[in-house]
Amino acid sequence: MQLDDLYRRVIMDHYKNPRNRGTLDNDALTINLNNPTCGDRISLQLEVEDEIVKQAKFTGEGCSISMSSASMMTEAVIGKTVDEAVAMADKFSSLVKGGDVEFEELEDIEALSGVSKFPARIKCATLSWNALRKGIEHHKQQ
Repeated sequence: MQLDDLYRRVIMDHYKNPRNRGTLDNDALTINLNNPTCGDRISLQLEVEDEIVKQAKFTGEGCSISMSSASMMTEAVIGKTVDEAVAMADKFSSLVKGGDVEFEELEDIEALSGVSKFPARIKCATLSWNALRKGIEHHKQQ
């Protein structure tokens, strides 16, 4: 099996079977973002306690890249400190812009490295990660 085929399968698995899709019942921090160029939108909810991301859930609509990325991101950041989560977001941005980055934390994320070949899709892939950054920034200001 070619690497591109494997990556496509990983992306489609997260798209068809998203992890952490849904909402949190408590007073979770909620961040709503959209990508007006393609119509992707996400509502990310974070539960942060003692500077650790205890829960992360999302709802939204969008392309397979956008929704798969949100699924992968929520899986990756649960249990991380807010600083580790922001560092992962920075690392992800580098990955989809063509940087030589490896994700030991969640190998599925590397499936999105091919997005770098399609600059218009970078915004799709980074939407949920930008929501994460915005949420953590808001949390730190409280």
